[in-house]
Parts: sequence; C-alpha cells; structure tokens
Amino acid sequence: MPELPEVEVSRMGISPHLVGQKVRSLVFRTPKLRWDIPVELKQMEGQVIRSISRRAKYLLIETDIGTAIVHLGMSGSLRVLDGFITAGKHDHVDLTLSNGKVLRYNDPRRFGAWLWCPIGESHAVLGNIGPEPLTDEFDAPYMAEKAKNKRVAVKQFIMDNKVVVGVGNIYASESLFSSRIHPQRPACSLSLDEWKTLVAEIKAVLTGAIAQGGTTLKDFAQADGKPGYFAQELQVYGKAKQACPSCGEPIIDLKIGQRNTFFCPICQH
Repeated sequence: MPELPEVEVSRMGISPHLVGQKVRSLVFRTPKLRWDIPVELKQMEGQVIRSISRRAKYLLIETDIGTAIVHLGMSGSLRVLDGFITAGKHDHVDLTLSNGKVLRYNDPRRFGAWLWCPIGESHAVLGNIGPEPLTDEFDAPYMAEKAKNKRVAVKQFIMDNKVVVGVGNIYASESLFSSRIHPQRPACSLSLDEWKTLVAEIKAVLTGAIAQGGTTLKDFAQADGKPGYFAQELQVYGKAKQACPSCGEPIIDLKIGQRNTFFCPICQH
C-alpha cells in the first residue's frame, strides 16, 4: 500500500506537468472505486490547475472552483503520459490536459478514490485527522500529551491518523527500530526524551524515504514509472529471521493491531 512518502513522491512527480495547465477533459472508465466517483468532478473541465498539495495520504488537485481529492488505495498509481497511449485494463481515470498530456490513474484493486470538494467547503475524509509528521506541530510534547493514559501499543499509537497522519506500517517499524523502542510498549510508558527520539526518527525516516523515491514492494512506482529505492535502506521491515544490523540477533515478526511488525528483541526495549 502506498504510504506517505510514496504519495508525496507522486505529488512531486506530477506537479510540474499539471500545475498551470487547463483540464481539457475527465474520463471515468468505472463508476466506482472505493466509493462512487462523483459526477461533480466533471466541473474541472475547462479549469486551470492552480496547485497540487497533499494531506495525509490524499492528493489535492486544486482549481478555482474546487478540489479533486485522490487516494491511491492499496494498489493505485498515477502516470503522466502522452495522450495517444491507449488505456489498459486497470486504467480507470484519465485527466487530459491542454498540453496534450494525460494524468492516468491505474488501480487493479479499485480501492482508491477520486472525490470532489467545492471551493470553500471541507470534505469528511480530511476531517478529524492529526498533524503532518514533517511539520513543527508534530513534536515530542504533543505526542507525550496525546499518549497520556493510552495503554495501546506504541506502534499502533503512531499509526493512528487521529494522532499523526501518514506514519504507515513500514515506517513505523523502521522508526521504532532506529529509536530502540519496543513496538509493544504502551504509548503512555514512553518518557519525554523517548518521544523526542522517536519523533526525530519518524521525521528522518520519512524524509529519507521521500528522497529515495519511496519504497517499492509490489505496487508502487513513481509518476515516471521508475521504482522507489528506499527498500534498499530498510533495516528490519520484511526481514524476519534475518540478522539484526546492530546486534546480529534474528529479527522477529509478529502482528500488532493486525499488521505485521518487525523488530529486534535485543536492541528494542
């Protein structure tokens, strides 16, 4: 599943091709992805794309009259292609631009989304979510306060979008390892100093992943079709029974909150 770095890399990849261009047409080859595709999206035709931003794992394609909200789901991807390239089986949405290019949305599992938010309004999918992890709002005092009396496992806690957005499964495991914090510890048990370390590592891991173009495991590739290379930097994720890069002890794999979690039983405590 594309996580925050992969979505941010997609934003950076498509923005130079889309911003400032007029939307010539929108083509939907299916009426429904995760949710019904709203017909109001067709209002974008004739509008100039003013900016492309990201909130959590949603891409926001902004015009003067409203915003298209795009989520990649579990297997979605965006490509900027020449308009004459024939659509394939899982190419569900084409946004054709005045420069002849096409932003094409491919999603084999159809669990992504294209939604519409008129100017001046808010959308439910963007409500009640926490701060972005790469902003100053996300810091140790904030996390320590949110974690008070929370006995949920710290890995689940940092993956809760109501607490902080975009710290997905891969990056949660990696950040906890580099912080030397056991993923099963209750969130409330972390000291302020431990939160300072963990927050810093979350920021560092996400920034590094963005710089490397994301993590390609199965489905994600950048807007130009090239894979992300952060998978080469992973220390514990997906490495069950392999030697810990720090101490040599075999990495353990267990489920926390129904998600595979990888950690070193010696280094993390």
